[in-house]
Amino acid sequence: MKTVQLKVVAGAIALALVGSAFAQVPQEVRVQATRVMSSKTAGHTSSGVPIYDLSLSYGVSLAGLDLSTSSGATEAAKRVSDAADSACKELGDKYPDATPSQKECAKAASDKAMVELHGLVAAAEKARK
Repeated sequence: MKTVQLKVVAGAIALALVGSAFAQVPQEVRVQATRVMSSKTAGHTSSGVPIYDLSLSYGVSLAGLDLSTSSGATEAAKRVSDAADSACKELGDKYPDATPSQKECAKAASDKAMVELHGLVAAAEKARK
């Protein structure tokens, strides 16, 4: 049985009011895609089947975005989605037998990163008020 683990690491959330109520946003969110194949053992399932872990992490720049606005949040979400697609495509190109599929990998990586991004957007909106 093959499994996949997706990890997203976001930098510390350090929002502060600057000047006339503009929020300072973190500069980057990390998107990490992980796929599985049979080249490096990362562990075993409960039935003893080896799990092989391949991962690739992309940084997503939030520089120049005001996450407290709809347009800023939308652009950040697009950047996260594009990074997830790129990371999973690169893994798929290098390891074509890896699972899950590129599309499933990208969706899972994007979904995990979006949780962090939504927290950053909420904090930016709160700081702006």
